[in-house]
Amino acid sequence: MKTGTIRTLALLLGMLLLTTAASPGTAKIAPDSQQSWPAITLQLVTGGLQDPVYLTHAGDNSGRIFILEKPGRIRILKNGVLQPSPFLDITGKVQDSGEQGLLGLAFPPQYAQKGYFYIYYTDNSGNNRVARYSLGDHPDAADPDSEELILRLDHPVHDNHNGGQLAFGPDGYLYISTGDGGGGGDPFDNAQDLNSLLGKILRIDTESVNSGYQIPPGNPFAGQAERRGEIWAYGLRNPWRFSFDRQTGDLYIGDVGQGTWEEVDFQPASSPGGENYGWDRMEGFDCFQTACNPDDYTLPVFTYRTHQAGTCAVTGGYVYRGPTQTALQGIYFLGDYCSGQIWGLRQTSGGWQSQALVNTDLNISSFGEDQSGELYVVDLGGAVYRLQAQPQAAPLDHQRYLPFVHRSR
Repeated sequence: MKTGTIRTLALLLGMLLLTTAASPGTAKIAPDSQQSWPAITLQLVTGGLQDPVYLTHAGDNSGRIFILEKPGRIRILKNGVLQPSPFLDITGKVQDSGEQGLLGLAFPPQYAQKGYFYIYYTDNSGNNRVARYSLGDHPDAADPDSEELILRLDHPVHDNHNGGQLAFGPDGYLYISTGDGGGGGDPFDNAQDLNSLLGKILRIDTESVNSGYQIPPGNPFAGQAERRGEIWAYGLRNPWRFSFDRQTGDLYIGDVGQGTWEEVDFQPASSPGGENYGWDRMEGFDCFQTACNPDDYTLPVFTYRTHQAGTCAVTGGYVYRGPTQTALQGIYFLGDYCSGQIWGLRQTSGGWQSQALVNTDLNISSFGEDQSGELYVVDLGGAVYRLQAQPQAAPLDHQRYLPFVHRSR
């Protein structure tokens, strides 16, 4: 995530419905590419938030939606109403500056019985923490004094590239995204260093132990000297948001680029882990600063240019698997933080297809899912929108503009 100017709440509340014609990228056209893409609308769900950066659910059939505010609060949206009292407020522990703050939230399987959850935040020393918190005396209020440190990620030099996503995978393990430690060009080469936890997707087992965590024995580098067993995948710059397809188990990673390409990386559910996504040897499909062999890396499935048409940073999203929007089924949605552009991406028998679907005036800090699988768009300016399809599908138009690129190898 790259922060920018936050628009006023008045502007956000005026944007009750956003629609636009689709604009595709230059793509490798798959055989079934004439399949139509849906026209998208965004419906305002709530405003009144301070720097929201994520949205999720607890999997407890309560219907509640939990929204992270970067300064250090978790808010509850209950029966469509934003509750006045935070679920958790740890603003005194959180360093909220630039890309730092309260960044991630995940509820474990069987949360209703366990009564605890996990957050990812930047502490007042500028380091990042994965911590466990427990409920207090009320289901809508966590105990702010219940913190148990699970993992500390030292981040002592630069304040950017913190990663911050938490999610429990289909295997029940906790996955964590970490940035490369900040600065331009990964100056400490953290992303390629298998003895560093930075620039990675980590996988740890928090639910088989009473405290702390253990390393799953199936992790690709478990038990190897000079390699951290927590690492699941590496070669990432700032994987701000990743998600699992709740139907297939496939992993999608939105990795923020340096100055030329933003990218989406993909890991099939069948993978044993260990993918090297290339940073800082590659950015997108291009070698970065020095010669490289692209065959040595797992290349992205979608890229678009940074700093063109107002773009600046990819925000990874989700594959829609909800029950109400038939036209959205199987489409992975992603956005750009600065331009507000939203794309669709899907895998077909002929390859990957992409389409720019809607232009918005939002700073898209995240996407989110509720328990049923409906999708939401989070605007750092203070609001949450529900992503929906218009009744009529828009035909795929290969002649429209836009310098966005989707390639396959």
